[in-house]
Amino acid sequence: MLKSDSDSGRPASSGLSGKRALVTGSTSGIGLAIARALHNEGAHVILNGLGDPDEIAALTQEMDATFNGANLLDPAAIESMMGDIGPIDILINNAGMQHVAPVEEFPTDKWEAIIALNLTAAFHTTRFAVSAMKEAGWGRIINTASAHSLTASPFKSAYNASKHGIVGFTKTVALELAQTGVTANCISPGYVWTPLIEGQIPDTMEARGLTRDEVINDVLLAKQPTKKFVQPAEIGALAVFLCREEAGNVTGANWSIDGGWTAE
Repeated sequence: MLKSDSDSGRPASSGLSGKRALVTGSTSGIGLAIARALHNEGAHVILNGLGDPDEIAALTQEMDATFNGANLLDPAAIESMMGDIGPIDILINNAGMQHVAPVEEFPTDKWEAIIALNLTAAFHTTRFAVSAMKEAGWGRIINTASAHSLTASPFKSAYNASKHGIVGFTKTVALELAQTGVTANCISPGYVWTPLIEGQIPDTMEARGLTRDEVINDVLLAKQPTKKFVQPAEIGALAVFLCREEAGNVTGANWSIDGGWTAE
């Protein structure tokens, strides 16, 4: 059995020990699960995201992490963040947002914000990160896409566009870096059990006159054949695999973790 490092609480022989990882949108949900998984493998994690300052402080203490609260909608703020944190070995572009409306009614400011956060921010963090990765001869870039990177749903034009776009961007980066020791991949979850999803259930029950089970099975999980939510820790485990040495020849791929949604 592995012994624990008493200072960090992580296994002494962790596979990512010494690696520095930036995880955007990591103060809650999927990003937080990925950050915890990387920390448990020995990486030093740099958190980024929104939230209560006291809760964020507790997370940084829990993981012995660093926090940078840069607004990823602002390219200048991203440049400043990347300069402040210095070279990184692992980049997880996870921050994202959503808005639902018919295309003819879709607010232009929402379109621009979704594209900026879900797609353009990943371009900026990547362009600042790759030089040091190439110089080191090792790096991992993982972009959180979505089942909506492989299929589409109505009323989500900006989200669908951004998630399809991040896959194309990832493939391009993977090809450009194919001989450098740096990989680039996507993870595409279906519906993930997070506090945000859980909080939507009572409102949907009331709006549609449904029971809790009907909302879960017939609305939220309607497209997931397993009828099970993806768990954040499952995504964290997949991210860890993609960062390990064993995945050094895995690049340019889009990894579905969606309960079979996109298999149909």
